[in-house]
Amino acid sequence: MDSTSNGVAGELPTNGNGVTVDKGVDFANYFCTYGFLYHQKEMLCDKVRMDAYYNAIFENKEHFHGKAVLDVGTGSGILAIWSAQAGARKVYAVEATKMTEHARELVKANNFQDVIEVIEGSMEDVILPEKVDIIISEWMGYFLLRESMFDSVIFARDRWLKPGGMMYPSHARMWMAPMRSGLGDQKMDDYEVAMNDWHNFVDETKTYYGVDMSVLTKPFDAEQKKYYLQTSLWNNLHPQQVIGTPAIVKEIDCLTASVHDIIDVRSNFSSSITERTRLCGFAGWFDVHFRGNKDNPARREVELTTAPSLDNGTHWGQQVFLLHPAVRVDEGDDMIVSFSMNRSKENHRLMEVELGCEMRQLSGKQLPRFARKFYIE
Repeated sequence: MDSTSNGVAGELPTNGNGVTVDKGVDFANYFCTYGFLYHQKEMLCDKVRMDAYYNAIFENKEHFHGKAVLDVGTGSGILAIWSAQAGARKVYAVEATKMTEHARELVKANNFQDVIEVIEGSMEDVILPEKVDIIISEWMGYFLLRESMFDSVIFARDRWLKPGGMMYPSHARMWMAPMRSGLGDQKMDDYEVAMNDWHNFVDETKTYYGVDMSVLTKPFDAEQKKYYLQTSLWNNLHPQQVIGTPAIVKEIDCLTASVHDIIDVRSNFSSSITERTRLCGFAGWFDVHFRGNKDNPARREVELTTAPSLDNGTHWGQQVFLLHPAVRVDEGDDMIVSFSMNRSKENHRLMEVELGCEMRQLSGKQLPRFARKFYIE
């Protein structure tokens, strides 16, 4: 699952913004989490996730039969085992953490030790004995691109996939839509409580200890605003909380996309408000598709979606970008939204998002444009 490389052989790994990445620090901050079974279990209990990959493999077994498969970021090894059960000749299951020890035990317990080779190491460092017919990976992070793991999948594809090979999944899309939620009011209350507590702290420190801490009020305020008001939230929204037409902000062909295509994501999209309510922010989610390729399409195309759902939420949920204050909107109001997402300079696995919005009411009145910056952490 390592994505510390920009996919160019011979260069030092960077975070996509030209800043060199310390692989040891990156491992400590990111990979260590995936080395624990409790975290693997959370993903394995995600029925939407599991059903999509299971159906994609077993409804298209002819893609796997007799083929060589590379599983990037194998984790517990379940995708590798399913590939073998579908008839793969050989499966290379690459994993950067000590989860490889559990994966090997699981492979052996299911009698696939002669088919599946579990390899511990970052994808950028691993050498395979052959090129493969299929690359399978569950690389998606919050709002698709958080964690930057797709970098490693791209690297694996460019180095190890045969001409005419397949990517599982083959395509991905990022979506956004206007939404309503009481979370905005709650977060504003939390911010105000934190600032009131700070002001009391400043007063008491000066009264009892003779030190004026007020010079630190401005940076403390900036910290709290970022934490409470500018950091996107994880949520599993109900479909009725979406108050406007969803729009695609990014489409990715996993067979052709480059790292450059995903470092800086920019989009302008429109949405029409569907009811009279409060616009409390925007929700972001993704879907991926298993289509095979144009020369060998899937017999049954499978979709995995993380859209707001009545009863089938996922561990990815949606990313919620809250507006403070909320904006009154009416049915038929139109909005044009500008969206940009870049990697954080401090941590290439985290994201910074800028949203700008122009609103035209049904009456024809143009509302003042607003813009906000957010952090996906």
